[in-house]
Order: sequence, then structure tokens, then C-alpha cells
Amino acid sequence: MDQVLQIAGAILILGAFLLSQMNVLDNRSKIYLVLNLAGSAVLAVLAYVDDDWGFLLLEGVWALVSGAGLLRALRPRRAAT
Repeated sequence: MDQVLQIAGAILILGAFLLSQMNVLDNRSKIYLVLNLAGSAVLAVLAYVDDDWGFLLLEGVWALVSGAGLLRALRPRRAAT
């Protein structure tokens, strides 16, 4: 089951990257950030369970950065004065 989750997480991240490189998704779009957050969070949890600290660092930071970007994208924009 771990292998299926690892592949699913990797596909989410790689799919977002591929779509970004093909100019289908902007790397600041909500869907791009959600795909990255979901994929990296899955992989970070699996790395934690397996005591794979280097991979946990990589995927954990990836998830935090994607989450911060998503929060920024979801925040209402202030009107210009």
C-alpha cells in the first residue's frame, strides 16, 4: 500500500510540474499549489513513518512552501488606493 501512495504522491507533484512546463498551469495557480501540497504531504507522511529523515525534510519543506503559497492565493486581494 505504501508503494501505491508513494506513486500517487509523486504523480500529483510531477503532474503539476509537467502542466506548468507546458504552460497549462501557472505555478502560482490554486490547482498547481493544491497538487503540490497534496503530493508532498503524502510523501512527507510516508517518509516520517519510514524514518527517512532526508526525504522528510525535502517533502516537508515542499509541503510548507506549497501551503504558504496556497494561503496567499486564497487571501482576498486588497483594493488599490
